[in-house]
Amino acid sequence: MIGSIIMLAVRQIRRNLLRSILTTLGVVIGVAAVITMVTLGNGATQAVSDQISSLGSNLMILRPGQRLGPGRDTAGAPNFKRADLEAIRSQISGIEAISPVQSANVTVIYNTQNWSTSIIGTTNEYFTTNSWTLKEGDKFSEQDERSGRAVCVIGETVRKNLFGNLTPIGESIRIKQFNCNVIGVLKSKGQSTMGNDQDDIILMPIKAVQRRLSGTRDIRNIMISGKTGTDSASLIQQISALMRERRHLDSTEDDNFNLMDTKQIAETMSGTTKILTMLLSAVAAVSLLVGGIGIMNIMLVSVTERTKEIGTRLAIGALEHEVLLQFLIEAIVLSALGGICGILLAAAASWGLAILMEVPFIFNVQINLLAFAISVLIGVFFGFFPARRAASLNPIDALRHE
Repeated sequence: MIGSIIMLAVRQIRRNLLRSILTTLGVVIGVAAVITMVTLGNGATQAVSDQISSLGSNLMILRPGQRLGPGRDTAGAPNFKRADLEAIRSQISGIEAISPVQSANVTVIYNTQNWSTSIIGTTNEYFTTNSWTLKEGDKFSEQDERSGRAVCVIGETVRKNLFGNLTPIGESIRIKQFNCNVIGVLKSKGQSTMGNDQDDIILMPIKAVQRRLSGTRDIRNIMISGKTGTDSASLIQQISALMRERRHLDSTEDDNFNLMDTKQIAETMSGTTKILTMLLSAVAAVSLLVGGIGIMNIMLVSVTERTKEIGTRLAIGALEHEVLLQFLIEAIVLSALGGICGILLAAAASWGLAILMEVPFIFNVQINLLAFAISVLIGVFFGFFPARRAASLNPIDALRHE
């Protein structure tokens, strides 16, 4: 019985194909919009997590001043010393690696090519704290770090702009008044979460940068990588207490440094992305409601157009629930077809937009099934009233209808 009713519903839909297509359009758009928003939102969340993870494993960044970002209050906040770094290394447990950072913005020259970039003075532990790997060449030797030799490891962007297709290993680049020998090339990381090019970088031994560029033995930032499984909150508390002691801050004074945990930043940004995804999906879901109203409207029109047919069926013995079921299934088939088309449209749109936005395409089976189920429920909800109206028609009045 159900099979024959479904066949009747499909036949009726095909009889008014254009009207049926326009009726389901609202459901198609609604389902496609919701799935696309959730898919892109999941991709953006994954991209944020991956990019922040690329900064380093369990990474914490110790900086002078209380605030982060542009305009942070570094005035009067002293930089760090080598002794601070060694104190953290020796007195705080649970640290995998710790590296100093002293940076400078310079223009580097190779033959006729020049490029403005950032130079970071650090140690080999920077490769661990910031999850850098070498594409080719070597890291700093112990002699390089101890003597502050002018050697460098360059990022992929610097390599492309200075050397093109040439091999940079063993070549010398000009940095201000001295030459620096290229000993390695970093494997590309691409853009960061903030849109910065992570590959536009040159690494040098910190003593070389302090001696030749900054003119000071101070350390601007300290990168700290915790061991796997170590509680970052506990590490932050221990390091903060040690820094307050070394910077001679009493209990009434605020910290003149800040300790940023990239794991917390990743969780915060991912949570924000998820909330935005939910809000956008809720807005997109409004079109599903509009699509349901469209289905109810067209089913009411169909009931009016087929009043004599309904009267004939009732007159020859059809039961009310059979008539109700026929029109209800027609509404469900319409909305289900809209749901299927919406899923296909969303898959194509999500894939294309993910490539355009440079975020991962994450196919979520659950949200697709949920969207399809909601489209079917919309057919049930908005199709019941027209179906009930058809079933409640008086056969005699229906047969008299013009």
